[in-house]
Amino acid sequence: MKSAVIVFPGSNRDRDVAKALAATTGTEPVFVWHADTTLPDVDLVVLPGGFSYGDYLRAGAIAARAGIMPALAEHHRRGGYVLGICNGFQILTEAGLLPGALMRNAGLRFVCRTVKLSVERTDTAFTGAYAPGQVIACPVAHHDGNYFAEPDTLSRLEDNGQVVFRYADGTNPNGSVNDIAGITDETGRILGMMPHPENLITAHQGGTDGVGLFAGLTTAMTGPVRASGGRDCRRRRRSPERRG
Repeated sequence: MKSAVIVFPGSNRDRDVAKALAATTGTEPVFVWHADTTLPDVDLVVLPGGFSYGDYLRAGAIAARAGIMPALAEHHRRGGYVLGICNGFQILTEAGLLPGALMRNAGLRFVCRTVKLSVERTDTAFTGAYAPGQVIACPVAHHDGNYFAEPDTLSRLEDNGQVVFRYADGTNPNGSVNDIAGITDETGRILGMMPHPENLITAHQGGTDGVGLFAGLTTAMTGPVRASGGRDCRRRRRSPERRG
């Protein structure tokens, strides 16, 4: 699997995710500067965590207008995959590539801890290596991770099975509606998530629960299993008013 990592001013997990990709796929990713206007020929593009442009205006708002973003959108239109982690998730919502918004944490404090995630779907390229309903550990480190969407948007996400990760066992760290930790777009080829799977792939990091995401991507890019979206994979809907 060939991959690229976009680097923005203020990115701080770009090398973390690059190491995770190299360790799990066997191929070093290409680093792409945010001001570039073209992407290399890759299967996956990653928008890493960090604090692009110091989170001025809103987290991800300036980076969403970077020179590389039209090429990212075109990469997706051609069938490519996109992964946005933490600040990358914020950038994807600000760019309109994913619905909803990431607001200030409900507790108004930066949170840095390990949470539990429930894997809601295993028929996507991002989650195919996990078991249905599996609960995994994953670190979080953010100040603006409180996922919000209008009721009609939220209903559509739930009906279409676009929620792939939820905070589990009462570990929602930010007040995200419906305990949402990660969503895909309607095609299933864009995933945005606040937790950091790239920081839990080796024993010295405290566990290997993050490996499954990268292993699933590798299998999906080289085998018959591809990400799917839409109503044929619909999961049980949750009430839009439910919060963790």
